[in-house]
Amino acid sequence: MAYIFLIAAILFEVAGTVSLRLAVDNKRWYASVAVGYLVAFAMLTLTLANGIPLGIAYGIWAAAGVALTAIIAKFAFKEPFTLLMGIGIILIVGGVLLIEAGGAH
Repeated sequence: MAYIFLIAAILFEVAGTVSLRLAVDNKRWYASVAVGYLVAFAMLTLTLANGIPLGIAYGIWAAAGVALTAIIAKFAFKEPFTLLMGIGIILIVGGVLLIEAGGAH
C-alpha cells in the first residue's frame, strides 16, 4: 500500500508542477497548483506512515518527479530534452536505486 501512496504522491506533484507552468499564461491554474502539491504532500505523508523510510521515499519521489516533468515538458510545452538531460535522469535513477539498495541492509 505504501508504494501506491508514493505513486500517487509522484503523480500529484507532477500535476502541480505542470499546472505551475500553465499558470504562467493563465492564472486560473494556480488552484490546480495548490491542490496538486497539497495532495502530493498528503500522499507522501501516508507513504512514510506506511513504512517506507524517508530517504528512500523522498529519493524516488524527487527522481520520478524530475524525470516525468522533463518528459511531459518536452511534449506539452516543446521544451528541450537533450541527450545530456537524459543521461542526468539515468544517473538520478541509478542513485535512487543505490540508496534503496543500501537502505535494505
